[in-house]
Amino acid sequence: MEEHITVGRAAELADVTVRTLHHYDRIGLVQPSARTAAGYRAYSASDVERLREVLAYRRLGFGLREIAALVDDPATDAVSHLRRLRGLMLEQRDRADAMARAIDSELQARALGIRTMPEEQLKVFGAQLYDAIGSAYPATRRTDPRIAAKIWEALGDARTVLNVGAGTGSYEPLDREVTAVEPSAVMRAQRPAGAAPCVAATAESLPFADQSFDVAMAISTVHHWPDPVAGLQEMRRVARRVVVFTYDASAPGWLDRVWLTRDYLPEFADLLVGWPSLADLTQAIGGRAEPVLVPWDCADGFFEAYWRRPEAYLDEHVRRAVSVWTRVGLEAEQRAVSMLRDDLSSGRWAERNRDLTALDAAELGLRLLVA
Repeated sequence: MEEHITVGRAAELADVTVRTLHHYDRIGLVQPSARTAAGYRAYSASDVERLREVLAYRRLGFGLREIAALVDDPATDAVSHLRRLRGLMLEQRDRADAMARAIDSELQARALGIRTMPEEQLKVFGAQLYDAIGSAYPATRRTDPRIAAKIWEALGDARTVLNVGAGTGSYEPLDREVTAVEPSAVMRAQRPAGAAPCVAATAESLPFADQSFDVAMAISTVHHWPDPVAGLQEMRRVARRVVVFTYDASAPGWLDRVWLTRDYLPEFADLLVGWPSLADLTQAIGGRAEPVLVPWDCADGFFEAYWRRPEAYLDEHVRRAVSVWTRVGLEAEQRAVSMLRDDLSSGRWAERNRDLTALDAAELGLRLLVA
């Protein structure tokens, strides 16, 4: 028989008041769905799981409306919630650590009779600090102007654009009428003020009529879709043209082309099992594929972006903005980072990859699909 937890016991275990739990019940956030033998309302195992997520997000500072959207996100399962919460908690820890270091520096300066300038005080405690340690995705996944130029050129003279899997809005053109689609409540919440209107939906089931848009675009998102081919076909249905930025995982020797997967993260190959070939993807939209070179100083911190800046992969914030690291698991991530750190320290990485230092851009299997 499934174990149930009474409201009073749940409040005791979670260190919240019964009144708080009753409020969550009244607003429909967490409602006990079970009954004890005596007929009292109680939490089932699934109720407890939801309550745990609600309390965790609440203690991270999210509002109740935001939390409702997060826990009701159909694209996020229990494991994804745990991984997301872990990342948010690490981010909060890093923010607190950075603030503590700044305070320590200020105390040391004052002990020596030194007063920092107002500009420096604001720089340490204000927006610049939060730019450095803020939410991982917008901090490292910015629009790269060179890649953007290729994408926007492919949009042609389109006036209405559907951005599928839009995330926080990178690469959305500012001179077109854009409608965004994003299933993740976390990503939607991080879209900047003034960004295009965003619809909660998945690529495989777009809530638009046939040929509603001049062009549909999808940037660095297809690999997140449960059914990439179906999603691309949906894009073709709702738009007259399609532009997709993705990678060719079926190219011979692609894994060996990227030193990170070749030398440190062989587990990446397991993520490609069942992944459609480039031919399958282009056929789904009836288009063609064009190579996209990755500049050495690429501003968009996707998985391959730091091919000439290997030390970047040692940064937790850089890794948290790339889904690959979460998907391969913590053990593989820690091993890869440790090996890379050792090789950078010893000079082995530089020796193995000395040819890269002369390149301004590299062909790493990134492709622009255009139909």
